[in-house]
Formats: sequence, C-alpha cells, structure tokens
Amino acid sequence: MPVAHFFAFILPDQRRKHWHRFQASWRDTSLLIREFGWPLFLFALAVIGGGVLYFLLSRHAGVPLQNPFEAIYLVMALTFLQPVDKFPNTWYLEIFYFVMPVIGIIILAHGITDFGVMLFNRRGRSKEWQVAITSTYNNHIIMVGLGHLGFRVARDLSGMAQDVVIVEKNPQADLVASAKDLGVPVIQDDASRENALESAGIRRARAIILCTQNDALNLKIALKARHLNPTIQVVLRIFDDDFAQALQEQFNFIAFSATGMAAPAFAAAAAGVDITRPITVEGTSLCLARFQVKNPSRLTNLTIEEVEQKYNVSVVLLRHNDHSDLHPASGTCLSIEDTIAILGGPSEINRITRDN
Repeated sequence: MPVAHFFAFILPDQRRKHWHRFQASWRDTSLLIREFGWPLFLFALAVIGGGVLYFLLSRHAGVPLQNPFEAIYLVMALTFLQPVDKFPNTWYLEIFYFVMPVIGIIILAHGITDFGVMLFNRRGRSKEWQVAITSTYNNHIIMVGLGHLGFRVARDLSGMAQDVVIVEKNPQADLVASAKDLGVPVIQDDASRENALESAGIRRARAIILCTQNDALNLKIALKARHLNPTIQVVLRIFDDDFAQALQEQFNFIAFSATGMAAPAFAAAAAGVDITRPITVEGTSLCLARFQVKNPSRLTNLTIEEVEQKYNVSVVLLRHNDHSDLHPASGTCLSIEDTIAILGGPSEINRITRDN
C-alpha cells in the first residue's frame, strides 16, 4: 500500500503524528548516513569492489562464479567472518579469505557498528530522536518548562491539534512520559542556549511559551528567541504584576502575572462567583464571570445597557425564571435571583461583584 494511502485511513490527529514520525525517521536516517558517510563508503568499496575483483580473478583462475553478485555475496560473508563452503586452491583467491576478515574488522571499528546501533535503537538516542521529530515541524509552538503548568498548557494545545515542542533542562520522568503519550516531543536541554532553541526549530516556530518559575530566565530566553526569530510571538509567565505590564508595553510580549491571574479567581470564588482564567485580547486581560443577583443588590432594576456602561463589561447571558438568553435585549431589567454572565477585566468584575 502506498504511504499516502496508508495515512489516509488514519484519523486526522493520528495521521499528523504518524506523518511527523515517518518524516523524522527519514531525516534521522539521512543524518546518520551523512555522519557515517566515510565508513559506509569504505564498506561499499570493500564489498562491491572486492566482489568484482574476486569475480574477475576467479575467471582467470578457471573457477568462475555464476555472476558478480555471487562474488559480492561471498566477499560480504568473508567481511563479517561468516563460514563459506569451499576453500579455493589458487593462491591469489586464498588471499581474499585472509584479507577480507581483517578489512571487515577495520571497517566495523571505524563506525559501521555504531551506525547500525543508532539506526535501530532510536530510543537509546532519545534527544537526537526528539530533535529529528522537531525538524519536521513548521509554524509550531515551543514551550519552555515542563512543570505541572507547562504540561497542562501542552495538553490543551495538543487537544487543539497544535504542534508543540517542549524544551526542559531537568524534566520529571512522569511528565516526560505523559507528554510523549500526547505525541509531544520533549528535548532535554537548557533553553537559554541558542543551540537548544535551534534544535526546537525556533526560526520556523510561530510562538514560544515560557513557563519556568524564574522571571529572569523567562526574560532571557524571550529576548534570545526574539533575536533568533524577530516575528515570533512571545508568551511568558511573570510573577511580578508591574514587571509583566512593563514587558507588554516595551517588548510587545504577552506577559501573564501569576499573582494577577490567581487574585481575581480567589476573590471571585470567595464572593460566590464562577470565573474563568483570564485571556488577553488586544493586550487587555479579560475573564468570563457568572453570578446571581442577590437581595439586596445595587444591580436590581438596572437595564442590561446600564450595567454594561456603568461597569464597562459585556453581558453575554441572562437567565430569568429558568429561561436563558445568550443575547439579552439592552432594555431588559435585572431582577432578584436572575443569573448573568459577563465578560470583563478582573477589576471590573470585582467592582460589579462588590455592588452585588
């Protein structure tokens, strides 16, 4: 069955992963052939050249073989110390039986054995194999840091059929195994080194996500990534609110403050509000929050339009008497026990929660 037909019978996400592995195998083999080119050339010269020479000499000695291929097979057997059926009686043919094993040992010592081991034991070369898979990616996402946050991000991106490459200096074995189960290559290296970013395909990537717990390291890698790929989108985790704001303004990085992300969720949860994690739209952090109008509440009898203008939010759902409206009319008034969902910034959500 042709390769294209084989991949056509696989589900799209699986087909994408299988195709990357097929490409990786081809590129990995090509790199190995390039690396061991000289020993392979010597091996081919010894076997093919020696076989042709043996065939010509055997004809001269009056004991010709059937064809050159039989002579090449004989020389290959001698090269790898394999027994043969009949020892020749001509002195110059006898030399082959003693010289070829010596040549075989020399060639094996110069890398043929290593070539075979590396070719058939890709798992033993974990980093090289992961880099080979990565070399098949284009327009992918690089993620630095395989902690629990990094793994969740990688899992979500993989679930959206995005190509992701993880770079982690000291990965946890269980997280590496879980990431590989998702089909995400993990390169064990220091991402602050340019070579590590190059191995991850930084020049072909469209975005890099920095999830380490070290602000200085995240910034260092972000600047290096932008230097290697000026158009790459940089998303980084920063623990300081002011620092995150400055990075967004000065470098056009998308910087998420760990404390800034957590605080609205804690405050809203304490107030009985369901709130999602923030998303960034045009540099503004927005959350989706849902809550019930209490008694008493300053929101009672306000219209949808008045709520949106007063609190600078967007009302995206109104539930009244078990009836949900995803597009409530602007003139609709809020009543006690109504449930509304709003889209807005953390401070706006906190203000409307307080007035409720």
